[in-house]
Amino acid sequence: MPAGPRTRAALDLLAAEIACDEPGQDAILDRLLDLVLMPALRAWCARPDPALPAWHRALADPSIGDVLRLLHEDPAHRWTVAEPAAKVGMSRAAFAARFTSLVGEPPLTYLTGRRMTLAADLLRDTEATVATVARQVGYEDAFAFSVAFKRARGHSPSLWRRQAR
Repeated sequence: MPAGPRTRAALDLLAAEIACDEPGQDAILDRLLDLVLMPALRAWCARPDPALPAWHRALADPSIGDVLRLLHEDPAHRWTVAEPAAKVGMSRAAFAARFTSLVGEPPLTYLTGRRMTLAADLLRDTEATVATVARQVGYEDAFAFSVAFKRARGHSPSLWRRQAR
């Protein structure tokens, strides 16, 4: 979205903050980015045909929206397709078809992507070991997690961490 009157001042502050290296810079940059992002998202969604992403439509669906919230609240849980289907009172097949239709990918594929995103953030932002990160995102075995992470991100967790920093 192009800059507008509501984002111009924040973008100017953002540019000035990036240019300096002072204590607290990360916290300030995080808030300024939020200040720029939210009006841009509002403007994008207000367009005549915003072509909203699949997850946005899925959140509005009573059943699938509830499941997305469950998956996001507890990604480390050992989810099966049957469990969230039962929680929203649907058959496994009907749930999987509806989820895939609304979200754009099957439930467990979505969950794996969510886990890998969380893992990438944890690897970048914490000193937790790979095994600890694996457990936090639902993998009991660090090796299985490393294989899944490399498939999703193209690098091993350790290499990704070094490059992300």
